[in-house]
Amino acid sequence: MRAAEPVRQSQRSRPGRSRRRSARAAAALSAAGAAVMLAGELRHVRGEIGAVAPRGKRFRNTEPSASFAPEGLWRGLREMRRGGDRRRPASAIPVIVPDVGAAAGECAATWLGHATVLLEIEGRRVLTDPVLRYRCSPSRWVGPRRLHRPPVTASGLPPVEAVLISHDHYDHLERATVVRLARTQDCTFIVPTGVAAHLRRWGIDDGRIVELGWGSSAVVAGLTFTSCEVRHFSGRGLRRDGTQWAGWSVAGARRRVFFGGDSGYTSAFRTAGDAHGPFDLTVLPIGAYSTLWPDIHMTPEEAVSACSDLNPGGRATLLPVHWGTFDLAPHAWSEPIERLCAAVGSPAGGGHGDGIALAVPRPGHRVELGPLSGGAGTAGGSVDGAVGLLGDGGDRWWSDDRIAG
Repeated sequence: MRAAEPVRQSQRSRPGRSRRRSARAAAALSAAGAAVMLAGELRHVRGEIGAVAPRGKRFRNTEPSASFAPEGLWRGLREMRRGGDRRRPASAIPVIVPDVGAAAGECAATWLGHATVLLEIEGRRVLTDPVLRYRCSPSRWVGPRRLHRPPVTASGLPPVEAVLISHDHYDHLERATVVRLARTQDCTFIVPTGVAAHLRRWGIDDGRIVELGWGSSAVVAGLTFTSCEVRHFSGRGLRRDGTQWAGWSVAGARRRVFFGGDSGYTSAFRTAGDAHGPFDLTVLPIGAYSTLWPDIHMTPEEAVSACSDLNPGGRATLLPVHWGTFDLAPHAWSEPIERLCAAVGSPAGGGHGDGIALAVPRPGHRVELGPLSGGAGTAGGSVDGAVGLLGDGGDRWWSDDRIAG
């Protein structure tokens, strides 16, 4: 009996060894799966980065500018505490699915979130800074996510004659959307100097790309596109400022639109206004500002000044962008639009301060400018029949308690 006992102990140990082997096999499979996922993510990130900027080539702002101001660190930390939980809306931001079936109008705009705007100018469509996915990041796993769903997908857009890019940051130039547009649209891509290299790397034919430096112009689909100086920076990888950044004047025979892309306040807005303004519609960024980077992102109050600079001697209609879509700065999500309304200066927060009317549509809502009041070349036509319209229908949709929190 005693001689058989070691056999029983060995028999009892077999399930333990089997479990350990299974655990090791599962761990090996998990590690292999993680390695495959990581390799796929690294390939994705490399693809998102695009072309590597050449060594030694750097663009600079005319005015001294810093992308980070250390002296603003303590104020920036206070801003982060003040923003707190209000950096995201309490509930879903209302989104309207745009009607893409109608023909392009004389002068209209549909805000699709952040700096993505579908412009209509004299029967042509121009799409600005197309970012229509859920994350503005080189990674599929980390990075800022949208605060609202995209109103439309790239495949769901109507025919577009031109795609206009302001610079190569991830929240303004998205590979997946650009590649989809190249496949589904018969359009021309208009970009600042150096950005064409990204598009070529992503498989877009050079013949479909127009690359312009500050002050240069090109005619595409009967519209004149002029690259205008703004104050920002660029870069998708470790090298900074290897491509240029720009605002854009888009002019037809009767209508003109300015698209500011992303910028700090600069005297270059006055130069652009004198050369190309006034504009029927002025599209300017108002969010992602901070004392940590005061030179490269305008405050709402500075956007009002910039709009006035771009439209000397006339009324202006301002469509604010670069707010309410991605959490990119320490301020509350709706603070930019509240400050803008106050800066414009009417008791209701949205009238004609400094001759400026505000158009603040929900994402996906189309804003149409009425007939010019002063003949060709006069800016500031009516918006949906009433200058000074806030939102769609005149409501302050962003301040709804269910959304604002």
